[in-house]
Amino acid sequence: MTAIAVTIAGSDSGGGAGVQADLKTFSALGVYGASVITAITAQNTRGVTAVEDVSPAVVSAQIDAVFSDLAVRAVKIGMVSRQETIAAIAGGLKRYRQAAVIDPVMVATSGDILMRSDAIAALKEQLLPTALVLTPNLPEAALLTGRSVAEDEVEVSRQAELLLKLGAGAVLMKGGHGKGQEAVDILFDGEKVLRLSRPRVETRNDHGTGCTLSAAIAAGLARGQTLSDAVVAAKAYLHEALVAANGLRVGQGRGPVHHFHQWWRPDDGRAIQATD
Repeated sequence: MTAIAVTIAGSDSGGGAGVQADLKTFSALGVYGASVITAITAQNTRGVTAVEDVSPAVVSAQIDAVFSDLAVRAVKIGMVSRQETIAAIAGGLKRYRQAAVIDPVMVATSGDILMRSDAIAALKEQLLPTALVLTPNLPEAALLTGRSVAEDEVEVSRQAELLLKLGAGAVLMKGGHGKGQEAVDILFDGEKVLRLSRPRVETRNDHGTGCTLSAAIAAGLARGQTLSDAVVAAKAYLHEALVAANGLRVGQGRGPVHHFHQWWRPDDGRAIQATD
């Protein structure tokens, strides 16, 4: 049976994040991708110039169109900025008995809060209980728990426990905003702790890393992997996409990671010969 995953997220006209990054990730990892678009953004590698939300009714209609026809095996949720849209998504997940990989896109790189307080409350009350795994970065975890941004793994653990109490099945605390030469992500499920560490990659082409990681986890789940195996594989995939991103020449600002690093070289676009 074809492995199918769905992304519920905003559209990035620059192609580096959001629905576009998710669909690229699904394809790179051998999964058929479908989408439910929650917002349309005008953006490129230098920034966002406009955002227009899709109506909750159309979001709900997209969910019904996709889930009533396709045998969906994994769901990823990204950018959702309105309380009404969150309610539409939560209702759709309930109708089709789906849990999700939730990437809570809440804090911009600049530090600005991207969601209103009522939307944050709706996210915690309506969407978090549907999370098979929640994938916040450290600022997002702090915002969801009402605590300061974690500066050590003890505080990371405390905040993960609080997020589990809100209903998430598991929490992947992403360490990209942390300090040190290693980027450490920690997966908590209430019983086991899985610590994943990779060297930090020096590149300006890091746009869409959170979207890509959560989409890669969803792809692994769609292919039948356990959550821990899907997280390990997703972390490895993102690391290699970041390493290969230095060769990309896309835009004048923060470019995307190289989603298809396994398939074509960034310097000349030539396909890489597959090997057994």
